[in-house]
Amino acid sequence: MMPIPTTVRDALAAAGRRLAVAGVDSPGLSARLLLGEVLGLDDLGLVLAAHRELSDPEVAAFHALLDRRAAGEPAAYILGRREFYGLDFAVTPATLVPRPESEHLIEEALTHFSDTETELRFADLGTGSGCLAVSFAVHRPGAVGVAVDRSAMALMTARQNARTHGVAGRVLFAQCDFGALCVQDASVDLVLANPPYVSASEHETLSREVRDYEPRTALVPSEGGGGSGLEALVSLLPESRRVLKVGGLLACEIGWEQGQRGLELVRATRLQGGRRFESSRIIQDLAGRDRVLVAVAGCE
Repeated sequence: MMPIPTTVRDALAAAGRRLAVAGVDSPGLSARLLLGEVLGLDDLGLVLAAHRELSDPEVAAFHALLDRRAAGEPAAYILGRREFYGLDFAVTPATLVPRPESEHLIEEALTHFSDTETELRFADLGTGSGCLAVSFAVHRPGAVGVAVDRSAMALMTARQNARTHGVAGRVLFAQCDFGALCVQDASVDLVLANPPYVSASEHETLSREVRDYEPRTALVPSEGGGGSGLEALVSLLPESRRVLKVGGLLACEIGWEQGQRGLELVRATRLQGGRRFESSRIIQDLAGRDRVLVAVAGCE
C-alpha cells in the first residue's frame, strides 16, 4: 500500500506521482478529482485546505479510489459523473465518457438555431449518456426531440440526466438503431450524432482507459477485423437525410482522419425522389483535427 502523507498538499503530490508511474491520463487532475470527491472540495477548496491533515478514514477512502484509477478505470466512472458543456452528467460503464471534442456539435447546433425560443424538433442518434440531447434541450427551451441508442442501460442513464436537468418532458428516449428510427420523413430540423467511428484495428491501439473500460459497441461500428470505422456513418447519412426537413442540419462527430471520406459520402447520399444534402463541411477541434461533419439538407 502506498503510504499517503497526512496533509492535502502532500497527499496530492504523492498520488500524482503514483498515477504518473501507472501511466494514466492526466495524473495530477485525477488525483485532485478523487481527493476532492473524498473531502467534498473543489479545486479551490483543495488549495485552501493544502495544510489540512487527513483523517485515517479519509486516507483509506482516497487510497481505494486511487487503486481503481491506477488500474486504468476512468475517473468519470469512479466518480459516476462528467461535466459536459457546463452541465454535470451521470455516466456509467454502459455509456461513453463525454468529451470536450463533442461540445463542437452543440456549439454548431446552437449557432445554427440561434433563436432560443424557436420551436424545433431534433433527433440524437446514439445518445449514450444523453449529453448531446440534454445539452441542446437545456439551451433551446423551444426544442423537443427523440434520442435513440441500442443500449437499454445507456438509455437509463440518459433518462436520468434528462430528469436532472429538467428536460425529460421534451426528450423521448427510445431503444433502436439508426436504420430503425421511427420518425416521419422530413419531420426534424436537426440531427445530432456521435456514432461509433473507430476501426477494429485502431481500437487495439487506444489507451487502456478507453480500450478496456468504455463500451466497445459505442466505439467500433464493425466487429470484423476489416472495418474502416465508417460503417455507422454510411447507414446514418441516408436515415438523417430522410428525417431532416429541407434546410435542416446534420452535425455528426467523426474520426480525425475521416473528414475527406465523410464529405464524399455526404455528397453521394441521394434518396429516392432526389433528396440529398445541399452543402457540407468539416469542423476541426481545438487540436486542429477534423472532428465534426456538418451537412444541410437540400431540396429534392
